[in-house]
Amino acid sequence: MSLLAVLGLAMAGLGAGLLGSTAGLASLASYPALLAFGLPPVLANVTNTTAIMTFTIGSLASTRPELGGTWSRLWPRIGVFLVFGATGAWLLVHSPPGSFESVVPWLIAGASILLMARDRVQGWAISSGRKLHSAGPAFWIVLAAIAVYGGYFGAAAGVVLLAWLMLTTDDGLAYSAAEKNVLLGASNFAATMGFVLISHIHWGAAACVAVGGIIGSYLGPKLVRRTPERPLRIVIGILGLGLAVKLYLDSLG
Repeated sequence: MSLLAVLGLAMAGLGAGLLGSTAGLASLASYPALLAFGLPPVLANVTNTTAIMTFTIGSLASTRPELGGTWSRLWPRIGVFLVFGATGAWLLVHSPPGSFESVVPWLIAGASILLMARDRVQGWAISSGRKLHSAGPAFWIVLAAIAVYGGYFGAAAGVVLLAWLMLTTDDGLAYSAAEKNVLLGASNFAATMGFVLISHIHWGAAACVAVGGIIGSYLGPKLVRRTPERPLRIVIGILGLGLAVKLYLDSLG
């Protein structure tokens, strides 16, 4: 790997860490960078999941005050994300050839739209009156579905999970965001363990993204308390839509 590639991937990781911890869409910064590095789509996605798994280190270090005293409630949810995150990884590796390439433009487009509309999604969750409860079966079914998606691709999983947690609990945004980071970290960990056994990972690229991402995920919660991140979300969302269009056209051959 050239020095330019190392620096570029590390900077993409930094951006992914910041974006993941503030807007819930780390993959929109890191996945395109891995494609630009020259990795094919499935390998780029596997490598990306491996890299962003490490972001949990930074986010945990930065959100310890929010998570203190809540681990007894978190462990069953972590278990769900471990099991179903691994399921998503299995689906990715065993999908028919070319299926991921055909699906990923739509996933990125949806993630980009959710990123730009995050405030509306969260507002809907807050204003819905908490019609669902975290003890009911619907809560766990949706958690499992989000975990599967997180293991399969994951972009926008943070937005959806954050909205779901705020819809079904009385927790504030700061705690819900911290819980979101823990749960997605579990699904990414499970997916990575699966990829180690049944797929290939570009470890050098993953390490570069991980180093930048750990720093970004540590700084993100601190920066979001002081600076507005909405303009960044809009810009990234527009770029994500552009990438989705390009990948769609590429998939047509």
